[in-house]
Amino acid sequence: MKGKNLKLVAATAGTAGLLAMGAIGASFSAMAEEEPPTPGPVAPPEVTTGETTTDQTVPPTTPTTSIAVPEIEGPAPLAPEQEDAM
Repeated sequence: MKGKNLKLVAATAGTAGLLAMGAIGASFSAMAEEEPPTPGPVAPPEVTTGETTTDQTVPPTTPTTSIAVPEIEGPAPLAPEQEDAM
């Protein structure tokens, strides 16, 4: 008998849940704000024809940066504790 009672309780809980969700959904939809009215026809913007301008500057003939040279040459010095290990 326990199996039948468990099924009955589960079905009752499921039905109550569905009814509660429906009631909550209906109450929220009733509280929902109405959509604002759609605006009237909008006049299209005036069509204009404009010229495309490009920059007419002449690029420099030589690069602005010469050859890149590192400021420090050779390996970096070791820490004192590492020098002792060598």
